[in-house]
Amino acid sequence: MADPGEDDKPLRKIAQSFKELAAAVNSQTADVEVAPFSHACSLVFPLLGCLGIAFKFAEMDFVPKVHDLTDASKAIKTLPALLDHDMERNCVRKVGSHSRNLLRVNRGLDVVRVLFEQILESEGDSFKDAASKAYAQVLAPHHGWAIRKAVAAGMYALPTRAQLLKKVKEDENSVKTYLRDYIVASEAVILYINGLFLSRELGIEW
Repeated sequence: MADPGEDDKPLRKIAQSFKELAAAVNSQTADVEVAPFSHACSLVFPLLGCLGIAFKFAEMDFVPKVHDLTDASKAIKTLPALLDHDMERNCVRKVGSHSRNLLRVNRGLDVVRVLFEQILESEGDSFKDAASKAYAQVLAPHHGWAIRKAVAAGMYALPTRAQLLKKVKEDENSVKTYLRDYIVASEAVILYINGLFLSRELGIEW
């Protein structure tokens, strides 16, 4: 159980939840369930809010799709069952489908993972390069010119390293621990979800 004093420390909660998901993936004894997955994703909301206008587009895309998966979890137990449910109804790629939302949520998790990697590798107080690289690698290929232009402008309004540490209530040492924990754990979860799509020949580049 999380310490009550950690309720306002989003990075710790994200890292812990994804470590639990990764343990489920790595155990290979049961399929990952929709409810704990959508709950872990919901813990990312405050972090996206801390990143300012540059990540507002990601927040606006990510949040409602996670809410959809939370609603879906009331009737569909596991992530494989969620894809199979949409395949049976021939609606995998339709706007608003659970499968389409899952793919985009997974992409959101990946952009956070790459951002954290870039932050660990970077020095100085600016996140602009780290955020720009993460966006270019994961999301830009799926966005039109207008969104890419708006994101580029928003990069100048990112919080500084010191401001972000203050917002997530961590210090330089503790933040590195939780960034690394999320990077390792989320990679296992992201690859698992991509594998669900690929094993069903649904593709992931759409």
